[in-house]
Amino acid sequence: MIRPQLPLNALRAFEAAARHLNFTRAALELCVSQAALSHQIRTLEERLQVTLFHRLPRGVALTDEGAALQPVLTDAFDRIAIALDRYTGGRFREVLTVGVVGTFATGWLLPRLGDFEASHPDIELRLQTHNNRIDLAGEGLDFAIRFGDGDWQGQDCTAIVDAPFAPACAPALARRLKRARDLANVPLLRSYRGDEWPRWLQAAGVSGVEARGPMFDSSLTLASAAAAGTGVALLPLRMFEQELAEGRLVQPFAQTLALGRYWLTRLRSREEREAMKRFRLWLLGQEGG
Repeated sequence: MIRPQLPLNALRAFEAAARHLNFTRAALELCVSQAALSHQIRTLEERLQVTLFHRLPRGVALTDEGAALQPVLTDAFDRIAIALDRYTGGRFREVLTVGVVGTFATGWLLPRLGDFEASHPDIELRLQTHNNRIDLAGEGLDFAIRFGDGDWQGQDCTAIVDAPFAPACAPALARRLKRARDLANVPLLRSYRGDEWPRWLQAAGVSGVEARGPMFDSSLTLASAAAAGTGVALLPLRMFEQELAEGRLVQPFAQTLALGRYWLTRLRSREEREAMKRFRLWLLGQEGG
């Protein structure tokens, strides 16, 4: 593409003023005088032969032309800033964006991130948490870590961690539970996957017990409610080892239930870059160790 000579100073002046809708604040951001900023914007308007701002008695407002230009420039300057930010310490850092189900992020990944940073200082890892419902393409992710059976259409899936589920609750509530049938007398906290408690109760040989407690959208909130004494939660205990070690949660029964695994997933249509390969191998190495 042949680009015209870009009036970068004028474009920066306009973008800052459009973002703030205030010439004074924009001038302070750019460390120029208000008169210099106004001159740059006037120059840009003359060059484009359009009016970008309505000058009002108290401030300014974007014209239709200005409103159309501002998001394009904001996005462009943001992308330039992100690219330049990758050059730190005299080297280029490759960005790797990973969506992570919140339970896995806090219970497994975050305690190990220091090792990844030390081993791969040239990779800038960006994490976005989710509740197991994720759109890899729509959110522009390189990977997603999620829980399930590994059967997601159009995705390459690598198993990372097995995490069987078992009941967990506060110590005071656990003292009331001598056998699995005693669960009929306490609230059973539920997730959006409605079959979990029926499957565990069946595996434990218990019938006639119905889960009627509050419903939560993540294991993190389930665990917090259980630790607060609200009821008994069915949790992937591998992700809550710290809470169990500190006694905030107790496992009253040994029976576990395999409901799935944690998986590293990527679109098959997205080529695995070197940074992606290194992250995948690091994950597998951590679990193997």
